[in-house]
Amino acid sequence: MKARQIQQILISVVSAAIKVVVILWLINFLYNKTLEAYDFGYRVFTQPAVSPAPGRDISVAITDGKTEKEIASILAEKGLVNDELLCYVQILASEYKDLIEPGVYTLNTSMTTEEMMYAMSPSAWPSEEEE
Repeated sequence: MKARQIQQILISVVSAAIKVVVILWLINFLYNKTLEAYDFGYRVFTQPAVSPAPGRDISVAITDGKTEKEIASILAEKGLVNDELLCYVQILASEYKDLIEPGVYTLNTSMTTEEMMYAMSPSAWPSEEEE
């Protein structure tokens, strides 16, 4: 074989090896991102409270015009939720999204995000007539 043919074979082998490595890296990357996305989606609906009962009472003031993102930020700053982004998505996916009202609320670290949203949504509470 001539040196030129050997060089072309080596270039082909190295090129193929690089393609295999890139494809394996891409598969690994996609697999890990898929697991992360699944975990995040699962936690949206199953996130436990920050602490077990009896927990700790914390006063939270929600002013008029607060967005869902700002409410999630307040809850995270107060230590009522562990993950601000997760809380934000939970609020967006919740039936309480448009029902949270301005006010001062006493929330507890043993409450789930859904329980906190319910507490901040007085219009969602059953009226005395319904009970």
